Amino acid sequence: MKTRGELKAEARELLAGNWGKAILLNIIPLLGTVFIGLILGLLVAVIVFLFNSGAFSGNGSTVNETVNSSTGNGGGSIIGGVIGVLITTGIAYTTLDWLRTKNSDFSPVRGMFSIFSKKYFVPVLVLYILQTIFKFLWSLLFVIPGWIKAYSYSQTYYIYKDVNKDNENNSLNYLDYITLSRELMNGHKFEMFVLQLSFIGWWLLVAVTAGIAAIWVYPYYQTTMSAYYKNLAGDKFINYRG
Repeated sequence: MKTRGELKAEARELLAGNWGKAILLNIIPLLGTVFIGLILGLLVAVIVFLFNSGAFSGNGSTVNETVNSSTGNGGGSIIGGVIGVLITTGIAYTTLDWLRTKNSDFSPVRGMFSIFSKKYFVPVLVLYILQTIFKFLWSLLFVIPGWIKAYSYSQTYYIYKDVNKDNENNSLNYLDYITLSRELMNGHKFEMFVLQLSFIGWWLLVAVTAGIAAIWVYPYYQTTMSAYYKNLAGDKFINYRG
């Protein structure tokens, strides 16, 4: 298994000279990150202005109205979250193929939406629902068990892709993919946590630039995470039959 530095170097080597394609591939989550950064920056500015103008000296009805008006958006948030997972999984799949083949001759838009196909859409959606249920149930035992299980299940989508690369007639069920991820991550959960934590400086840069730096940070991070799976799993799950 490569070190954190080697995984990051592998990601940078792939991205060198291909930043434009990487940015296009990640454009939707990038725009979301930049938008959130700009909104948070604007929100901070508005709060500072309102405090300076004494707007919060009353009974707080404005704040309450804002909170109440947002409570009806739960359904839209769930749908948006699911779509976000599907898109980021498509990005991860395309990035993994790119890392393995080193072939940059692909359509970023097609790669981004690759999950929205007969082969992947329903399976990835079911895997997402199952993982969400399991993580929720584990989180009922306090936050830490749910957090740990999130790392245990983190390679599920990648494993599904590899197992079904050219072998869609395997005998695995959806729970098997989650189990395989859990087994793969045995002894590696803290390792992945530290790898993610090593990006904290980059994410702080994203924060202080109101999301603008995400244009470079997000593709770098995504590519590193795909490189992590590639190096951890190797070819173990390609056309795996159990």
